[in-house]
Amino acid sequence: MNSSANKLAACTCLALSMALVGSYVALTKPLALVFPVFLLAWLRFGIGGLAMLTWLKKPAMELPLSRPMRRLVFLESFFGNFLFTLCMITGVSMTSAVSAGVILSAIPAVVALMSWIFLKERIGLRIWAAVACGALGIGILALSKSPAQDVAHQNAWLGNLLVFGAVLCEAAYAVIGKQLTTVLSPKRISAVINLWGFVLMTPMGIVAAWQFDFAPVTVSMWSLLVFYGLASSVWSVWLWMTGLKSIPASQAGIFTVLLPVSAALVGVLVLGERLGGVQLLAFALALAGVLLATLPARRRR
Repeated sequence: MNSSANKLAACTCLALSMALVGSYVALTKPLALVFPVFLLAWLRFGIGGLAMLTWLKKPAMELPLSRPMRRLVFLESFFGNFLFTLCMITGVSMTSAVSAGVILSAIPAVVALMSWIFLKERIGLRIWAAVACGALGIGILALSKSPAQDVAHQNAWLGNLLVFGAVLCEAAYAVIGKQLTTVLSPKRISAVINLWGFVLMTPMGIVAAWQFDFAPVTVSMWSLLVFYGLASSVWSVWLWMTGLKSIPASQAGIFTVLLPVSAALVGVLVLGERLGGVQLLAFALALAGVLLATLPARRRR
């Protein structure tokens, strides 16, 4: 019973993490209209770093990191924090949150592909079919004009391409993260990779802050920024690493379904975006790929 309770708690952490990621992905859109990309990313890591100062301290029982593990920590932050943040903020600012949700639904299939390439895991025909569905959904989206694609979204194709870059970064983050949980606690992983993100973003962030006028920024926008910083750097990372510690990476990939769903829901319910017929078709194809990739196969007796 204790094992079942632990597994349920781990699954809950993974689900909440992906729901949070989808929410802040959509809410990046209004923030990107106020703050420059590099400044927004730098402030995100700064807010997260202040919240996790006490998490940086090395526990007495933790063994020193080997050189390969230190390299993995850097790559986890470079792909999962630095590049993901730049691709996501820039991409969402150029397209709609709903379109971003469709593209993000390809994450489970991309995780499967990366597991096959880098971890040498076997992939069946169902996973290849899932990859095909995701690619077809993204292709339909790229060739269509969405209801939200007005003058502000003339470069939506580039925004969609950047969001797909974020998909690749998120998949790398999922594959590398499992290895890190064997040697570091979820709190330490969250704090260390956020610190690396802050260091990488600091030169560009300082330049952007020097040129930016902070006076017109409203209290509500500052509040949204604080939520974004805590959700992206602290809560979602800690929840994901906590769940990943007890759940295999292949099973954890199932919960990335909640990322595009929550992003699209926030886009429709909070940002007032609309779902058109072509977008619904693309979303259906992408979610069909998700189901193919994540539903358990029948076991033969």
